[in-house]
Amino acid sequence: MELNKSPRKGLKWLGISLMIIVCIGGFVTWKGYQIFLGSSVTDAQPYLYVYTNDTYEDVLHRVRTDKIVKDPKEFDYVAKAMNYPEKINPGKYKLTPGMNNRTLVGNLRGGYQEPVKLRFANIRLKENLAGLLGDNFQADSAQFSALINNEALAEQYGFTSDNFYTMFIPNTYEIYWNTSPDKVIERLNEEYKKFWTPERLEKAKALNLTPQEVSILASIVRGEALHNDEMPMIAGLYLNRLKKGMLLQADPTVIYANNDFTIRRVLNKHLTIDNPYNTYRYKGLPPGPINMPPIVAIDAVLNPAKHEYIYMCAKEDFSGYHAFATNVSEHLINARKFQKALDERNIKK
Repeated sequence: MELNKSPRKGLKWLGISLMIIVCIGGFVTWKGYQIFLGSSVTDAQPYLYVYTNDTYEDVLHRVRTDKIVKDPKEFDYVAKAMNYPEKINPGKYKLTPGMNNRTLVGNLRGGYQEPVKLRFANIRLKENLAGLLGDNFQADSAQFSALINNEALAEQYGFTSDNFYTMFIPNTYEIYWNTSPDKVIERLNEEYKKFWTPERLEKAKALNLTPQEVSILASIVRGEALHNDEMPMIAGLYLNRLKKGMLLQADPTVIYANNDFTIRRVLNKHLTIDNPYNTYRYKGLPPGPINMPPIVAIDAVLNPAKHEYIYMCAKEDFSGYHAFATNVSEHLINARKFQKALDERNIKK
């Protein structure tokens, strides 16, 4: 009888051993699943930025300090298992809360970054554009400013240093975050060439204006108009003055020339400044735009309202619209009404 118990005992231990092995295997499988495919990314940050020339240690440090994942050690394990340290791709990577390590590392290793949706509008000066670009890309604003103000680069693209700013057409563009400044400028030049279709070029030619001059005039129209629907009227007025060889006498150019954008009432003292952007003293268009005109203003110049008006003055009701005139007498009547309204509101400067 003793001999029969021994095999049974052995089978019992074998069964226990197999159960232990199965349990260990199950735990390892579960743990592996959790490490690779379990929820890992937190909601602490919307993006993970990997900079040009970053090492794996730099990325891992950022993952830890920015609390990108729940367990940095597990991220590190997966990253090394997937050979990510040997293939670092810079970029701006979208983080979705609950994303697993395998997907995150796969995106990082494959360079599957989310492009920047670069949208710019209502930008006044070059430095404002440089600041916006610096906020949206890896490079800082100083690097962009150096390019935007680079005379040789402007000439390379067919512009002058004064009118180079007309190359930047306000719109929304998708560009990768780590794109170098010179490549960003190159891309925006490509968009500029797409914007100036044969139809737009033909309309500019019919007005005897270059695309740059159209944009310069559009910047003045933008400075004058508070309402888009009035832009064609204002554009037509300034085109009439250009044809007659008259001074444009546009108040927004005077404000720009004085570099004081707090001016609400242009006075005689403002008109005396000797600056090529002062259209009360210098005939024709200024050498460059006074702001970045929107597409609606550019198209207003290309499709101006046909009329005989050569004078305009803001309406006294402060609606943002203008009273137009064909002669000085009518204009003076409109001007007195507006000046009276300014005085009543105690707007002196």
